[in-house]
Amino acid sequence: MTTEQLCTDRDSRTRRARELVMRYGWNVVSYQILNPGMLHWFSADCDAVVGYVERHGVWVVGGAPICEEERVGEVVEEFELAARRKGCRVCYFGAAERLYDCLASPPAHSVLALGAQPVWDPSCWSEILASRASLRAQLYRSRNKGVIVAEWTAAQAHSNVELQRCLREWLASRPMPAMHFLVEPETLACLDDRRIFVAAWKGVPVGFLIASPVPRRNGWLVEQIIRGRSAPNGTNELLLDAAMCALAMDGSHYVTLGLVPLSSHTMALTPRHPFWLHFLLVWVRAHGKRFYNFDGLEKFKTKFAPQEWEPIFAISNEPVFSMRTLYAIGAAFSDRSPMSQVGRGLLKAIIQEVIWLRRRILRKRHPAIPPPTLNASPSIDHAQRSIPTRRGR
Repeated sequence: MTTEQLCTDRDSRTRRARELVMRYGWNVVSYQILNPGMLHWFSADCDAVVGYVERHGVWVVGGAPICEEERVGEVVEEFELAARRKGCRVCYFGAAERLYDCLASPPAHSVLALGAQPVWDPSCWSEILASRASLRAQLYRSRNKGVIVAEWTAAQAHSNVELQRCLREWLASRPMPAMHFLVEPETLACLDDRRIFVAAWKGVPVGFLIASPVPRRNGWLVEQIIRGRSAPNGTNELLLDAAMCALAMDGSHYVTLGLVPLSSHTMALTPRHPFWLHFLLVWVRAHGKRFYNFDGLEKFKTKFAPQEWEPIFAISNEPVFSMRTLYAIGAAFSDRSPMSQVGRGLLKAIIQEVIWLRRRILRKRHPAIPPPTLNASPSIDHAQRSIPTRRGR
């Protein structure tokens, strides 16, 4: 099939994109380029695909080009030429070390260290459990409550009202409005190659885990861990345990829970940023908890004893990372302008603060009421250690 044929047939473009993802998908977010709203660019030979959205004159790419490793440099040149002809620049959001090694040299590209993602070999999961008494205690707690986890088929999960209820309850507990692009929350209707594990309590679903494939690494990205309001403590841990065991039995060698933004595990790899960007990142890490609980998310993922942490980057084809590119990234994740998204988040945060304040007052009068907590489970959600790299892959 030629590029001209693909341009005239949306379904053919989607099918071809999926074929290339399942053949060459190495970057952790490769499968997410099939999310609703993503545009697909194909190389002249149709042997490579790039998933992106256009925002404010920037083509914001989901991860990296999907192609044979030896072709990455050539595909980048071809793709950036296509963007330049449209008067746009390019930013690869969620790129891993393979693209970083190819493009990080200035002045053609600038780099923003986004954070890091924890990585496991699921065949070692039983050893990890044996070394983590606190994790085993959480599993025992949920099992003793009667929580049972089972893998469902796509047909079972599609449009299931109880799973939809869990998702609505989880979204309502988030400090920020729902995001899109690489963290699309509505995945129950498009499971296809994904796997879903459902936790049931008293016969009713109270949470679920969705994993999407990372084909070239024989692995999986845990895309969502969703917990409904009535889920007993330990449900998230029990879901991940069931998924790890199932993936290990199937011979998978790679599992990640996805990006922890501004993770402490990337501090040593942080490139030199413009002063305004450095100040902004420091401020967000220190004061952004009302919108996104960075520390809580990192602690949640770290308690599962990752075997290593992979750095994740945004790479822009400009000498210095610009405010325009940062704004375009924010717009890619929002269904409206980033400023409007922040405004919605502020309103939600104020409402949450009022709820917490009311609970604190009630707790002083009635000490049995539990303290308010920030929900830190991943959506896409220990000892500090230096970050081992995966160079040479």
